Amino acid sequence: MALRNSQYDILIRAYNQKQLRNKHELNMRTQKVYAQIPRIEEINHEIASASVAQAKELLSGNEHALIALKNQIAELAEERTILLLRYGYPEDYLTLPCDCPDCHDTGYIGNEKCHCFRQATIDMLYTQSNLKEILREENFDTFSFDYYNNTDENPITGKTAYANMREIHTYCKQFVNRFGDSCENLLFYGGTGIGKTFLSHCIARELLEFSYSVIYLTAIQLFDLFSQYTFENEENDGNADEMLQFILDCDLLIIDDLGTELSNSFTNSKLFYCLNERFMRKKSVLVSTNLSLEKISQIYSERIFSRLSSNFTLLKFYGEDIRLKKKLQSKRP
Repeated sequence: MALRNSQYDILIRAYNQKQLRNKHELNMRTQKVYAQIPRIEEINHEIASASVAQAKELLSGNEHALIALKNQIAELAEERTILLLRYGYPEDYLTLPCDCPDCHDTGYIGNEKCHCFRQATIDMLYTQSNLKEILREENFDTFSFDYYNNTDENPITGKTAYANMREIHTYCKQFVNRFGDSCENLLFYGGTGIGKTFLSHCIARELLEFSYSVIYLTAIQLFDLFSQYTFENEENDGNADEMLQFILDCDLLIIDDLGTELSNSFTNSKLFYCLNERFMRKKSVLVSTNLSLEKISQIYSERIFSRLSSNFTLLKFYGEDIRLKKKLQSKRP
């Protein structure tokens, strides 16, 4: 999922196009204002001349002249603002427009990538991995309770699969609504094909719509990336390092199908590292697994199980395999 050079070039070209578009927009605005308010063109020329003079005085060290020029520029700028407002324009109408006020559509703040560049990177990775197509089909609007039994009660909880899913669905919506106010983590656990991945997609879709950064990985993909970072970093031109930072810093990391990977000391240590780093950075995690809590405690280290059981809201899914039910329904005459 790391950016290749060609992908990076695409993003940079998009930023260059934004800047050209914004400069063109500013030029159109300027010509319109000059035609309607000629005095503003004069003011801009006077500000430009005063700015050049200010730079010369700054080099010469003439403090008195420098102060006088600063005052002159401020007075001219104030006159320009008054004229714009008088003619019904906003006071920043002749300021270069931009989509991101933090980096001014350059993608960088100093030498660091801006948050908008990181989000654009994640969006590109999602688009090229076809996950966005999945999120169009699997979201809260398309979620159906029809596949959950509403008659047979679970002997332990006393709730039907339908009632249980209603509660989980409501909790997930609340999780999205309060996201950003606090750091909360979710653990979905239960049998195969009963909605865990679907609800993960629902949450991902909603948070992406709210411009949060979300990374969705299966457990196998996550540990493959850690393997690349650990053993192949020199061959990745920094891509693995960049992807690791996305994993640790994104607003929500979704780890799907925990337990499908080959569990060993390496995966255990990297999972603990990933969870622990995100907890310290106050970044949320959603983990889904087909394993029972007992199996999780047997497969993973005590430290990992402690983190999952104490730092996560545990949501148990149960019911019939929806994928199997859909398959059987499709075969009916």
